[in-house]
Amino acid sequence: MSTLFHQITLSAPLFILVFVGYGVMRVAHWPKSMSEALSKFVFTLALPALLFQLLSDFSKLPPVDARLLIAFFGGCFLVFALGRLVAWKVFRLDGTAQSVFALGGIFSNNVMLGLPIAKMLLGDAALPSVALVIVFNALILWTLVTISVEWSRHGNLSVQGFRKTLISVLTNPVVAAILLGAAWGLTGWKLPQLVCTTLGMVSTAAAPMALIALGMGLAEFGVSADWRQPISIALLKLVAHPLAVWSIAMMLKLPAMETRVVVLMASIATGANVYLMARHLQSMESTTASSLILSTVLAACTSPLLMVLMS
Repeated sequence: MSTLFHQITLSAPLFILVFVGYGVMRVAHWPKSMSEALSKFVFTLALPALLFQLLSDFSKLPPVDARLLIAFFGGCFLVFALGRLVAWKVFRLDGTAQSVFALGGIFSNNVMLGLPIAKMLLGDAALPSVALVIVFNALILWTLVTISVEWSRHGNLSVQGFRKTLISVLTNPVVAAILLGAAWGLTGWKLPQLVCTTLGMVSTAAAPMALIALGMGLAEFGVSADWRQPISIALLKLVAHPLAVWSIAMMLKLPAMETRVVVLMASIATGANVYLMARHLQSMESTTASSLILSTVLAACTSPLLMVLMS
């Protein structure tokens, strides 16, 4: 129990920052433009600076067992199939809604929430593994849901849809920073001190600003009157997903650090991109918005609990 309390104590300031962001929008009634501006700063500058600086010293970072991708995305595929089954059999949703429902159970908020939590709970040694998951996360899961939706609508896959997904992922500032930083790190060259110091100053603001921006963003979402579906999505995301990933990691006998990283990343709350996909497809908007808020609140306890169980 003392270990669990210690993990919750470590992660509590992170979630407090999320609720601070939520509070200033709901209570202080800050304009939406404030949320948009802070999110843009975090996503296009602060987090890319943090990841580029970290990976620019790639040759000195601990090696990463790439099998962690099998564990993480293998768990994603299993839970996605389970999510579609639940959406079909229990809630009688159509193919598009089934895909959005299932995506909510596997798409973690790895950038805005997972990265700061991993840095706090597991230390800088975990960040190369986190970066590897982030690089492939959007591409693989966006492709998965695109195939699922296209197949349910037309019975085949749109090549154009996949191409647009690939371009979107590669031009993502976070992914681009990871790839460019790793490429620089492989050269063995050190960043000039002036550049390194500047990046360090911006990087310091990345984690707290990301969490506040996340809270501000959550305040914009409307919620569903029926909580059965959001609760089901939250259970898939916070229970089924990390347990599936953990099981595969155990079967693969992944090293301890990689195992802790993939389970932690799987335990993170549903990402805001699921809501964006729901709006794009005009399906399940209020349900996904509710699941974002619910899973973020519950993850404050479930993620530390999983770390304790693993230890």
